[in-house]
Amino acid sequence: MIFQAFLRSVMIIYFLTPGDDAVEIIGGKDVKPHSKPYMASIQLYRRHVCGGMLIKPGWVLTAAHCNLKFKEQNIQVVLGTDSLRRDKDNSAQKLMVKQKFPHVRFNSKSFEHDIMLLQLKTEAKLNKFVKVLPLPKYDVRNGTTCTVVGWGRTNRKSNKLSDNLKEVNVTIMDREKCNSKNYYNNNPVITRNMLCAGDSKGGKDACQGDSGGPLMCEGELQGIVSFGDDCGLQYKPGIYTRVTQYIEWIQEKIA
Repeated sequence: MIFQAFLRSVMIIYFLTPGDDAVEIIGGKDVKPHSKPYMASIQLYRRHVCGGMLIKPGWVLTAAHCNLKFKEQNIQVVLGTDSLRRDKDNSAQKLMVKQKFPHVRFNSKSFEHDIMLLQLKTEAKLNKFVKVLPLPKYDVRNGTTCTVVGWGRTNRKSNKLSDNLKEVNVTIMDREKCNSKNYYNNNPVITRNMLCAGDSKGGKDACQGDSGGPLMCEGELQGIVSFGDDCGLQYKPGIYTRVTQYIEWIQEKIA
């Protein structure tokens, strides 16, 4: 039993580690050009590692577990483009990160408090291609259809990242159901600081590389891509950091 638990924990961490396994969109489609002007590609040595959202001209919100790949300096944030390789409209802004603020209580085993702020060295120039995403005012309800956005592999059997930004619809699930025996079975525990969202038949999900990206519900940012057991499995929906639990923390850090 101990060995099985160990294997399970290794599996979950493997599917969360950014980089070659960066969390991706499964079962999605290309976004409408420049329809997500708040999206950020967080890069290390010009290589996409995680997603994020511009919430102030000088601040990007992402997941704390992305910090596992950010031990080095030279972190760059790319804004204003849907493509990781082609900037057809010359709209991209490439900005360096000045400082990282992962939540001090982030737990890399339970993924509790999986949230991080990145302060940019220079503020982004807001225009039709680059805009800030407001913080949510209300909690999302169970059964709400939401959209998760990100770059990454579109096939869980392929290591190739998608050049184009993609999106897929998922549904908010009851936390108690998500913790039940047929789902995560409290291993790990899906807490009140997390949201559970997936598809009843599977096949639609965020996966590795989309880490740190947004879960948008009824036009509001409600979640940050955090973790999951593999990608797109019917009984293993994606788990997201619940942003409304951290509004005060975000405001304090930015202030």
